[in-house]
Amino acid sequence: MTSEVVENEFEFYSKAEKYWKDVPATVDGMLGGYGHISSIDINSSRKFLQRFLRDGPNRTGTTRALDCGAGIGRITKRLLLPLFTTVDMVDVTEDFLTKAKSYLGEEGRRVRNYFCCGLQDFSPEPNSYDVIWIQWVIGHLTDNHLSDFLKRCRAGLRPNGIVVIKDNMAQEGVIMDDVDSSVCRDLDVVRRIIRRAGLHLLAEERQENFPDEIYHVYTFAMR
Repeated sequence: MTSEVVENEFEFYSKAEKYWKDVPATVDGMLGGYGHISSIDINSSRKFLQRFLRDGPNRTGTTRALDCGAGIGRITKRLLLPLFTTVDMVDVTEDFLTKAKSYLGEEGRRVRNYFCCGLQDFSPEPNSYDVIWIQWVIGHLTDNHLSDFLKRCRAGLRPNGIVVIKDNMAQEGVIMDDVDSSVCRDLDVVRRIIRRAGLHLLAEERQENFPDEIYHVYTFAMR
């Protein structure tokens, strides 16, 4: 539980904002010096996502996606824009969103909105998104804020839409990282928060071929 490791909520959020302001607006910056894993990450995410986009009665649409904690648009550029007609991006760091406009190149014209906002304060437009993608950012939300945000995401989905979380998982409990002011939760804690938000887990997958020294990374799809 984040309530056990986050002593001051205001400080938890403001410290994280300050940390990201000093991070270079590059792929390597977004990935904490692990820029070389970007292609492995994107390829796995594409395979995971495409199983929901295939033909069938409950097929997830490809009209519009939302990239949460989007940074400079690494996921928007390589995963979402190739699959969706339009994409919206939300990130707390204004410099990253400014950089995204050049980083995304020509295809960036299909990014409809750049929202500069922390996810604890962000509400996706209701009934608007086929996919809401949330990667490497849930650790910057307290349990209550994460649960509330996921509820708002649920309301933001179009019919057959899905919410996807991809993030680091702790071996046990909740671990605080004082450097970037984030937490890392174990699988059970994350699953519990997903259930609390009224979402139903459709798929769960562990990322393969990442460096041994980093946390295990899992992807969840839910609606």
